Amino acid sequence: MGYALNFNLIWRHFDKLWGGLLLSLELAVISIAIGIVIGLLLAVWYVSAGRVVRSIIAAYVEFIRNVPLILLVYLVFYGLPTVVDIAYSAQTSFVATLSLYSGAYLVEVFRSGLEAVPRGQTDAGKAIGLTPWQRLLHVRLPTMLRITLPALSNTFISLFKDTSVASVISVPELTYGAQWINFNTFRIVEVYLVVTAMYLLTGYALLYALRLVERRFRAAH
Repeated sequence: MGYALNFNLIWRHFDKLWGGLLLSLELAVISIAIGIVIGLLLAVWYVSAGRVVRSIIAAYVEFIRNVPLILLVYLVFYGLPTVVDIAYSAQTSFVATLSLYSGAYLVEVFRSGLEAVPRGQTDAGKAIGLTPWQRLLHVRLPTMLRITLPALSNTFISLFKDTSVASVISVPELTYGAQWINFNTFRIVEVYLVVTAMYLLTGYALLYALRLVERRFRAAH
């Protein structure tokens, strides 16, 4: 006898998925916000500092980029409290991990953007008497943001999908909600079809909204 699809039990527990989706978005927004701060500070430091500082920042970036996210999640949630007297919730642990993870990728995004700013713009700022800080704030950063906005949008979409990893430490995001429903109803196909559709629709909606922001930003400049 073939498998018969039955979505009734999924709709009955849909609040688990909806709440999980909202939490996934929250985790992604908080992490990208902190990641932007990390990435921007380190990128500015990288392009203006000496070899030692550059080597330290490069080591951080390479370590994060070459270690699976799930392993980083385990290290921060299980490993760090073992060696350091510290306690935090699973959600806080995951946000910290995802922020460091996104920050490492954004260092390279922002560094490339800063180096892509035409030299003529900074020379013009110097010619009218702007200090190095003023040239960075009023000339280089706005131009860099315009250059890197598409990559920043793609990073946010990726982070939204990466929030699914939080399920391994029982953060009740979307994938964890799917696992809970699957465990309690055994409707494997139905729940993951619904969750796949939710990820797809939300991802495309975010992408559309971010592309509108990009176009408005370009028009304003």
